[in-house]
Parts: sequence; structure tokens; C-alpha cells
Amino acid sequence: MFDYTDNIQLLIKVAAEKYKLDRQNYSRYSVKRGLRNPDGTGVLAGLTSIGEVRGYIIDDGEKVPVDGDLLYRGIRVNDLVSHCRAEGRLGFEEVIFLILFGVLPDRDMLDQFTAILSNLRPLPDHFTEDIILKSPSPDIMNKLARCILASYSFDQTPNDINLPNLMRQCIELIARMPTMTAYAYQAKNHYYEGQSLIIHSPQENLSAAENFLHMLRPTHEYTREEVEILDLMLMLHAEHGGGNNSAFACRVVSSSGTDTYSAIAAAVGSLKGPKHGGANAKVMAMMEDIKENVKNWDDLDEVEFYLEQIIEKKAGDKSGLVYGMGHAVYTLSDPRAILLKEKAKELAAQKGFAAEYALYEAVETLTPKVFAAVKGDSKVISANVDMYSGFVYKMLDIPPELYTPLFVMARIVGWSAHRIEEVISGGRIIRPAYKSVCPHFTYVPLDKR
Repeated sequence: MFDYTDNIQLLIKVAAEKYKLDRQNYSRYSVKRGLRNPDGTGVLAGLTSIGEVRGYIIDDGEKVPVDGDLLYRGIRVNDLVSHCRAEGRLGFEEVIFLILFGVLPDRDMLDQFTAILSNLRPLPDHFTEDIILKSPSPDIMNKLARCILASYSFDQTPNDINLPNLMRQCIELIARMPTMTAYAYQAKNHYYEGQSLIIHSPQENLSAAENFLHMLRPTHEYTREEVEILDLMLMLHAEHGGGNNSAFACRVVSSSGTDTYSAIAAAVGSLKGPKHGGANAKVMAMMEDIKENVKNWDDLDEVEFYLEQIIEKKAGDKSGLVYGMGHAVYTLSDPRAILLKEKAKELAAQKGFAAEYALYEAVETLTPKVFAAVKGDSKVISANVDMYSGFVYKMLDIPPELYTPLFVMARIVGWSAHRIEEVISGGRIIRPAYKSVCPHFTYVPLDKR
């Protein structure tokens, strides 16, 4: 551990004040903090034909809440999910095709594309040994970012940004992400937890969801229902518009003209944050805290009282946040949360988690009422996808450290499409302005300080 001298420690305290900005200046200079308008809507920073997130409408200049909707290439996610389920087939591979190519495949094309993905799942020669096993990480998100960056060295044309090469790079990364994720977890388990090292090769005839469970579990065993639920999770997380933090990070980095691996790794770094992809783990930690402190889960008054304590920053992690509730865009509802809640209820009934599911539902139902009472704010809030995603993973016996990496397995599809769109249509490096509020000083020579 690096030890600072007393003088440096003092200077750090002084520097801390230099980094604090007067928040009044944000309104004084009309700064859009977080690229948000005063009403919470996002600043329009670009155009995209990939994903559309609907959570409100603007009527006569006013933000009006509406039921949420999510579209991939103009097609409602709900429709994609319902048709795949009605036909008794998995849908993530079809979603990948749709998002990357912009059209729905026919059966032959989907079969061909699925076969391409299957053939690409094995990692390049020596990648597992040299990149994953020789330098494991206690944090799987960190390891995935490093795996993506290392892939540059295994690519004969890593800097070529012509469309055929971009598409090739993205398809390879999408195909290999379940393998990288499973192996990163197994390496972490072996080197940091003292568990046996288990490396299963991906199977050509299995989907992304099937292959992940095959490589994750020592016995290779999983049920059809488990696969369908994981496939649904991947479908719902594949894309969420160009304005979400990780997709925007990918587009910002891509706009500089850099390589695919640098841009996708930057997106992983963004998703790792607890305010973004790491939020599902925050929900799980919050629910564990509620379970420990609410004696009777069926007593809604007791649940409501504890939620008041959380919002008043007297309980939980003292942040005042009820994780899993509210969203930057969705208002009345998050369509992903609705679909996941339905599956969570079914799974909870089968696996003996009905009481815990009821507690989740109580938190979802009571939070808007408690928030309004404590804050005196009538803002419309509803459950977001993170409210139930971690709970579903828990019921699938997937370890918490894999929750956000599973998000990467899905969202890399959207990142890839946004990278390609930015390279082809962006044309200008993304460079917003920052107003300097530092006063000017005269330089003092060293011997006069």
C-alpha cells in the first residue's frame, strides 16, 4: 500500500476543496448537469435508428408520463418476446441479428447466423491460459474489460474501421462473451475462493443462454425453463437507446476513430458502476437489509415504516435511495420490469420463494406512496428492470458477482450497433463544452513561493 507523507496528505485535503464546485453556478450558466434538462428529460445529443425508449411524451412543453415501451429497430420488445414464446423457441440470437443488421431474419438466415455464433464461441488459441487464467481478477467486470482489450492482440486487422471488419469484430465479441464470462468466473472462484478450476468448452449446438449455464455449472445441468428465463433476460437487456451511460460512452470513444476493443471496453467500465449496470446488486443488498430488519414481511405497515427510514437516510446504506425504483426515462412503467416480474412470480412459486416475492411486490407498491409522503414530491416512479433481475438470477442459482457481467453478455449487442452507427454516421468527434469557473492567478517563481 502506498503511504503518503504528512505534507502530501495535507495537500490532498487542500486539493479536495479545489475539486468542489459551487452548485449555484450550474443554474447561473444554464449547465445541463448529467446532460439532463431541468424537467429530467435528456438533452438531445444525437440520432439513432437502433433502439427507442419511450417513457413520457411532451405535450405543450410539459412532460407527461405514459406507460413505458422499448423498441429494437422499430419493433416492440414485447412482441419479440411473445412471438418467440408462442413458437416455443429462444429469442436472443434473433434479437442479435435484428439489432446488428436492422431487419428480421427468415428461418434459414437465422439458422445460418446462429451457426456462425456457435462456431465463434471458443476463444482464440492460448487466450484462456494466457489472458484469463494467468491473470485472474476478483472482479469479473474488470476481467471482461481486460479480455476485450486483449482481444486486440489476437486480431490481424484491429484498427480497420470499414463496415465488414467492424461487423466481424462485433460478432466475434458477442459470440465469445458467454465464454469469457464463464471462464472469468471460474478463474476467480479458483484463485480467490479456493474452489476447483472447472473449464467446460462451449458446445456448437447450444444457444448463448444454454452455453452459459453449460459452462457455469460443474454438472452441465439446467432445465428448459431456466434457459428460457435467462434467454428472456438477455433479450430484455440487449439494447436501451443511445443515451444510456454505457452506450453513450461507447459512442463518445468511437467518435474519436479508435478501435472496436477500446470502445467496447469503455462501455464495460461504464456498466460496472452502481448507478448503471451494478444497480441490480444494489437492489439485492437493499432487499437483504429489509429482510433482516422487517420482522413480519406480511405486515405492510412495518414494510412501509422501514421504507420511510430508508428514504429519510436513517436505514439501509443511508443514501436515501430505494434501489430498483424510478428511471431516467420510464415513468408509469418499465416494460422490461413488467415482463420480468411475471417470470419472477412463476419462478418464485416453483422454487419456494413466494414469501420473498411478495416482499419485493410490497416494496414496489409502497415506495411511490412513501416517497411522496416523505419528500412531498408527486413525481411518478415505478419499478425498473433492476427490481426483479437480481431476484430472478438468485432463483436461478447464479452468483451475485455474475449479475452485471450477464448484463454485459446482452448489452454488448446494443453497444456494437451503436459503435457501428457512430463510425458510419457520426462524422464528428463528440466534444461538449465545459465552462471554467477557476479564477486567474499570476505564476509565482519557485524560489518565491
